[in-house]
Amino acid sequence: MASREKAVGIFFLSQTILGILGNVALLCCLILSNLSGNKARPIDLIVKHLTCANILVLLCKGIPQSMAAFGQIYPLGNISCKLVFYFHRVARGVSLGATSLLSVFQAITISPIISKWAQLKIRVPSIICPSLALCWILYLLINSFLITTVTNMNDKENLTDFRQSLYCVVVKLSKKSYVAYAIILASNDAMCLGLMTWASGSMVLILFQHKQSIKHIHRSLSTKSSPEAKTTQRILILVCSFVVLYVTSVMLMMYFSFQDGTDTWVVSANVAMSACFPTLCPFLLIRHYTRDLHPCSS
Repeated sequence: MASREKAVGIFFLSQTILGILGNVALLCCLILSNLSGNKARPIDLIVKHLTCANILVLLCKGIPQSMAAFGQIYPLGNISCKLVFYFHRVARGVSLGATSLLSVFQAITISPIISKWAQLKIRVPSIICPSLALCWILYLLINSFLITTVTNMNDKENLTDFRQSLYCVVVKLSKKSYVAYAIILASNDAMCLGLMTWASGSMVLILFQHKQSIKHIHRSLSTKSSPEAKTTQRILILVCSFVVLYVTSVMLMMYFSFQDGTDTWVVSANVAMSACFPTLCPFLLIRHYTRDLHPCSS
């Protein structure tokens, strides 16, 4: 095995293990926080779904990619290839939807009571669960075609028009089917990214207005941040990280889709970029929940 391939395999394996451990730790903190008597917040449900989606992304891409980098020939069978590609796409979409929902919910939560969002703020907790269920169902349906178009490496000899990854083969769709799928996926992604951008801008504006309003009243406490402000700042960092990494990943995917051959470095870079957010996400959020478990916390 070449030293370069070995280094890539070690990187993917380390990234996958670190990300899974971080997300499992965050999920455990969420569960323990609820069991310890702390009142469950609507935001907790979104984070649970986001964490589960992140774990799926890491399992479905990180492990097969590591196996392929370490020289495993055809590491996945036919059924395994279908499941890996299908649930990776589903989890990736749910991660996008949950992050969008998280940012919108937080923007509504910190909005002033006298604002036009006052009535919506009361209804938001009852909307979250149906929204998450709709998100899962939507991406399960959108990506269902992958079950029939993905197969393992052993079947590529019987195919004429396909695209090969490092461990599976994807049969190319007809031009009309590809365009229809691209439009559906791009429209949904653009809507989620647009909501994130709007919510992030709203949160920055609300935090700025709040800081200006308390500056003259509590000047001695101006250096302190409320729990809501700290949570909002973490979510803003989370959303900005997601947008940057997601856009970079999409650009790599577009570049790869227009290449005739298989560029190994593009595939590896895209997988690494796709796994960055699931790996980073728990470490941005876990401090909020470990504070709840502290015996001296209120």
